[in-house]
Formats: sequence, structure tokens, C-alpha cells
Amino acid sequence: MRLALLLLALALPASAQPLKPWAGGATPALELTDAEGKLHRLADYRGRAVLVNFWATWCVPCREEMPSMERLRGALQGKPFVVLAVNVGEGARAARAFGEKTGLGFPLLLDPDTKTTRAWNARVLPASFVVGPDGRIRYSYFGAIDWARDDVRVAIENLLR
Repeated sequence: MRLALLLLALALPASAQPLKPWAGGATPALELTDAEGKLHRLADYRGRAVLVNFWATWCVPCREEMPSMERLRGALQGKPFVVLAVNVGEGARAARAFGEKTGLGFPLLLDPDTKTTRAWNARVLPASFVVGPDGRIRYSYFGAIDWARDDVRVAIENLLR
């Protein structure tokens, strides 16, 4: 049975893989300014589920998954859920231009020295973490995923109960 599940998982495209339950330890701090200069602290979002996504404009899979993050944000509008997209190593101009071109409505945080990216152990891009209302990482995903998928939305909604 285990072998069959493993083979099925390997046969599915990466974007069809489920969110991975987090077993990587404590949630690192996150305190960054966005492309507009506003400071965001993960601790300020306690009581909400937070999708923390590490991305860059030069990363094709990152650019491809961003619209689905916006669709997820829209689907969960009115619920205690936010998206914080951490741009890795680029400046405000590049992040802002991408956000405007793509029509993103969530904050684009800046990590120009990549200290936060390294603290979160985001070794590949995109790298995503779903933080529960209690401030603990509950899920991770390395690579692009369709954030608007029903199973992803349901997993996040279950954190809000």
C-alpha cells in the first residue's frame, strides 16, 4: 500500500502534490518592510492564517504561481487570512512593478540581504509556508503550486476553525 501511494505521488505533477505538514521546528521571526515602505511583522498577524511566500521576479515558477495566490486571497476574503510575499534579493522598484503588472493585492515584502530567507531555510524558489493563527508554521511547499486548488483552500480554512 505504501509503495502504491509513493508511486502515485511520484506520478503526479509537482503542482498537484498536497501541502506538506511542517516538522521543521519553530517559526522564525519575520520583520520586513514592503515595497511601499510599511513595516510588517509576522507577530502582528497572530490570530490569522498567513501564507508566507519567498519569490523573485526572475523566477519563472514564482511568477506563474502569484496569480493563484491572489485568487486564494480573494476566495478567503473576509476570513482571517493574509498573504505576505517576500521578494528575495531585489529592490522595491522591481517588486512593485511586478505587483502592479500582475494585479496583486497583497504586500510584497523586501529581503534585499536575504537574511530572512536564510532564517526560514527557503533554499529554493518559490518556497512557501502556511502559518496558523497560533503563529506556528503548519505547512510548507517548495516549488510552484496552484494556491487556488480546493484542497489547498480547505487545508487553510481548517486552520481557521
